[in-house]
Amino acid sequence: MKYKFGEKEYDLASRTHIMGVLNVTPDSFSDGGKYLGLEQAIVQGLKLAEDGADFIDVGGESTRPGSELVSVEEEIRRVVPVINALSKKVNIPISIDTSKSDTAEAALQAGAIIVNDISAMTFDAKMASVVVKYRASIVLMHMKGAPQTMQENPTYENVTAEVKQFLSERLFAAKEAGIEQIIIDPGIGFGKKIEHNIQLLRELKSFTSFGYPLLIGPSRKAFLGAILHLPPNERIEGTAAVVTSAILNGANIIRVHDVKEMKRVAMVTDALKSEHIQAAF
Repeated sequence: MKYKFGEKEYDLASRTHIMGVLNVTPDSFSDGGKYLGLEQAIVQGLKLAEDGADFIDVGGESTRPGSELVSVEEEIRRVVPVINALSKKVNIPISIDTSKSDTAEAALQAGAIIVNDISAMTFDAKMASVVVKYRASIVLMHMKGAPQTMQENPTYENVTAEVKQFLSERLFAAKEAGIEQIIIDPGIGFGKKIEHNIQLLRELKSFTSFGYPLLIGPSRKAFLGAILHLPPNERIEGTAAVVTSAILNGANIIRVHDVKEMKRVAMVTDALKSEHIQAAF
C-alpha cells in the first residue's frame, strides 16, 4: 500500500492516515458557511496541516441529505482559489471532493492530486478519463441514490454484501480505465440508516479483502447524533469511538473535521493494534 501523491509517498499500511475536511460551502451539515471566504479557508487549511492532517479534502458542494445541487461554475469558483493557494503553502496532498469531471479537472490543474468522488464515477462518464489524464488517485465511495434523496428510506437485504458488490464493480471499471491508485470508501452515512452504518462498521474488516486502502468518513455524522441525541459540534466523542473501531477493523485513512483530536485517537489505536509495541512509538 505504498502510494505516491506527487512528490509525497505514504505507506498507507504503516499507520492510520488522516484526511482533514475543508468545506467551502454555505450549507454543509457541520461547518457550512465557516470557510466560505478565501482567507478563512486558507487559514483553516493551514490549521488542518499543522494539526497533523496527511491529506486535505476540499469540497465546494454540500453532500448532506437533502442538499441542493451546485453548478459546475459555482463549484469551481469556490474550490479552485483555495486549492491553488493551499498547494503552494502546504506539503501534503490535496483532494477535491466532487463528482463532476469539469470541477475535478480544474482542481487538478490548480494543484489537487486526488479526486474523492461520492458517486464512484457513476454520475459523470468523463471522470475516469480526467483522473487518468492527470495521473491522479481516486476515492471510490458507495452511495445509494443521490444526496438529495439518499436518506428517503434506503433499504438493503444485506448492506455489507451490496456495498461490496458495488465497490467491486467500480474497482473493475477504474482499473479498466487505467487508474493506478485507488482508495475505497463504503460510504458511512450515504443512503444508509443507523443499522446499516453500524453493520458496515462491525463488518469493516471484510472490505480489506479487496487489497486496496480503505477510507472511512464517520466525522460528526447524523447516525452519531441519533445515538447521542447531540448536534454535530458535540459528536467528537462519538466520532472517536467509531474511528477507534474502524482502525482496529482495517481502515487506513480516516476523513474527519477534528484533525488534532482524531490524530491522537489514531496514534493510540495504532499502538494498541501494533504487533510490535516498541515500533509504534
